[in-house]
Formats: sequence, structure tokens, C-alpha cells
Amino acid sequence: VQLQACGGGWVHTGGSLRLSCEASGNIFSINNMGWYREAPGKSRELVATITYNGNTNYADSMKGRFTISRDNGRKPGFLQMNSLKPDDAATYYCNLVQYDVKGRHEFWGQGTLVTVSS
Repeated sequence: VQLQACGGGWVHTGGSLRLSCEASGNIFSINNMGWYREAPGKSRELVATITYNGNTNYADSMKGRFTISRDNGRKPGFLQMNSLKPDDAATYYCNLVQYDVKGRHEFWGQGTLVTVSS
């Protein structure tokens, strides 16, 4: 499985961006997708996750501002980011976790950079 996050860019504080995760390869119908971010000098942190059947989970600081979505279990996912703050500036990565008889498989894509100016 290959993942590629795209849609990053530069916005002013309060602006919006929509990230998408392009995926290819052997993607199972049951999987969980997530978005994570990593700012310079900080550890990678969870942004949001969505299960194959649409259940979502958000980090507290993103609730109400970010929305994770996907078309279906085999399609790429999206992250709508509104009311962006300078603290949201980071490289954003999409993540896919799926399971088969061999166990758990986790995939990461190359990130996309988000810059927020104050």
C-alpha cells in the first residue's frame, strides 16, 4: 500500500485547507485511516481517525475545527481544516491500518506541509 498526503499549503490564521490522502495498492475493505501531524521539534501526534464504517475520533484541540472523512473503505480520505491557528502548522501525514490473517499492517504516506501565518 502506498499513501500520499496532499493539499497542504500556506494560509493566514483563521483560514482553511482540505487535505487528501491518495492511496494505491492492496487496500482491504475493512481498515482504519488516520491523520497525524509533526511540528518541528515536536513528536508526531494524532489529529483524527476514522474507521471503515465511519466512526471518528479527534484530538481535543482539533474538535470542532477539523473534520475527517472518507468516501468508502477503499477510497482515499480527507481532512477538512477550518479556523487554522499558527499552532496547527506542521507536516501532516495520513496513516492506514488494516488487518488480515497475518496480523496488523500499518502504512504511512509522505507528508504534506501546512504553514499558518499569524
